[in-house]
Amino acid sequence: MSEPAKTIEVKVERTIPAPPKEVFDAWLDPAVAGTPWSMSEKLILNPVVDGLFYWKTSATPHFGRFTEVTRGERLQHTWMSPNTAGLESMVTVTFAKEGNGTRMTLVHTGLPATDPGRSHEKGWGFFVGGFADAYGKGK
Repeated sequence: MSEPAKTIEVKVERTIPAPPKEVFDAWLDPAVAGTPWSMSEKLILNPVVDGLFYWKTSATPHFGRFTEVTRGERLQHTWMSPNTAGLESMVTVTFAKEGNGTRMTLVHTGLPATDPGRSHEKGWGFFVGGFADAYGKGK
């Protein structure tokens, strides 16, 4: 019997100066700069429960299925790419009111404890940070 693959978790947080529902909508809008969806060579995005996404960037495909979509509060979807080594990982994004803005927290669990799996920390930092900078400054 084989050992289960060791996995890691990545967490990225930013505060964005806009209400949670507005930040939630912007995160899912491919027209908004900084989101992963805005930087795609090919995109299929259906953000409803059991809706699918296919996102290809830098010749690397990513795909998954939305498991929870609660506008302005929480978004959850599975995530697979060559960097997950065949593991279906999970991305959860929460949007919490913080003062006059929104505390956006992205947690990616179930990533393989490999260099490609660990690379998601840099990737999500790039996207969540870029989104917060671009969207926050555009307000």
